[in-house]
Amino acid sequence: MDMEINKIYDGDCLKILKTFPDESINCCVTSPPYWALRDYGVDGQLGLEQTFTEYVNKLCNVFDEVKRVLKKNGTCWVNLGDSYFNTRVKDNAKQNINDEPSGHPITIDYQGIENKSLCNIPARFSIEMQNRGWILRNVIIWHKPNCVPCSVKDRFTVDFEYVFFFVKSKKYYFNQQFEIMKQISIDRAKYSSWGIESKSGQYKKLNGLNSRYNPKPNPNGRNKRTVWMITTKPFKELHFATYPEELCYTPIKAGCPENGIVLDPFIGSGTTGVVALKQNKKFVGIELNKEYIEIANKRLEPYLKQSKLI
Repeated sequence: MDMEINKIYDGDCLKILKTFPDESINCCVTSPPYWALRDYGVDGQLGLEQTFTEYVNKLCNVFDEVKRVLKKNGTCWVNLGDSYFNTRVKDNAKQNINDEPSGHPITIDYQGIENKSLCNIPARFSIEMQNRGWILRNVIIWHKPNCVPCSVKDRFTVDFEYVFFFVKSKKYYFNQQFEIMKQISIDRAKYSSWGIESKSGQYKKLNGLNSRYNPKPNPNGRNKRTVWMITTKPFKELHFATYPEELCYTPIKAGCPENGIVLDPFIGSGTTGVVALKQNKKFVGIELNKEYIEIANKRLEPYLKQSKLI
């Protein structure tokens, strides 16, 4: 079937992606369901697999199709968190997002991982993506300064998640992003302890100004770094935090051209679509949960009307 833009498709993302034409998408920005953390209350959902190996394989099968529908110069950005092996999670029935008894009880097999250990899901995912031909350009750290306090006393509170930046070919669209250069960075550039390399391969020590320093730094700032400090934002219509618009902003700004199409195969409450429309770009979403589709369409409606007026 023809792919419709600015629309959320209702159903299994793998099946729906297979109906989309080759090389029809400019950019993919998404946050898949994490493994063994939450029951979304729908049949066929990702994240309740018995083993993390099965989860990673199913997730990468979805991105095999994403890779097919991406243009040759397309980009793909994936936000993914980790899971701890917890015997209470293993032995009890899963709870859904409303903390009600789950209709999808499962037995978790942690495949030899010791109790209390991180399962290292993001690393397993990124390696499998590389095994399937993706090029990993960056691992971005989403630092959450307002992370939820943790009750454990025998480890540190986790205040970050990963965002993986993949491409399918060596030449791809990328709009360079900048950030404000702090004074300490300017000072380091001006007054480095070591200077130019000599013929012998040694570095000649300089007194004062580093001769390699450009006295006229880029007025746009410095090339954006890979640690992004972004606060989580509550969403009143759901019982958990959706990923914030700011987290989507840079990937879409950097990885999708003007009037391009952004895909989110796990669009949830519609954040990716909202940010795409705000940047005068188009979106295609897929979602299995009908309640989320209703919420997302309600969020997207005013931006869709505005884009039609423009």
